[in-house]
Amino acid sequence: MMAGIKGKNTKPELVVRRGLHAAGFRFRLHDRALPGQPDMVLARRRAVIFVHGCFWHAHDCSLFRWPGTRQDFWRQKIGRNVERDAEVEAALDQDGWRVLKIWECSMKGPGRIGADAVVSLAADWLRSDQREGEIRGTEHAGG
Repeated sequence: MMAGIKGKNTKPELVVRRGLHAAGFRFRLHDRALPGQPDMVLARRRAVIFVHGCFWHAHDCSLFRWPGTRQDFWRQKIGRNVERDAEVEAALDQDGWRVLKIWECSMKGPGRIGADAVVSLAADWLRSDQREGEIRGTEHAGG
């Protein structure tokens, strides 16, 4: 079943790509030369964008819940994803790249802010000189 889960060209990623392209931004996709193969690479702005699924990256939001079965497997798998994310972000930062994380919950679920808002926030971040950024939904996990 997991073989059918996409790691590239997900719906949230396509929404962000279309919106940023329409706003005039040009980028490369999934550059293998960079750590973590970022979803979008804007070399001219020395920036990369990751569009993370809340489940796969253990995001603190209403879309993430630990599975009830095979708990050891899932805690190890998702825990390693979180570790890898930190390693990749540190490597990119050390190489002088700016990193923006866009979470799935910003476009899906009860706390969504909507695709237009996500694209607008991402465009504002790209035009800024901030080293790192994060776009997430408004609702946080609480129970």
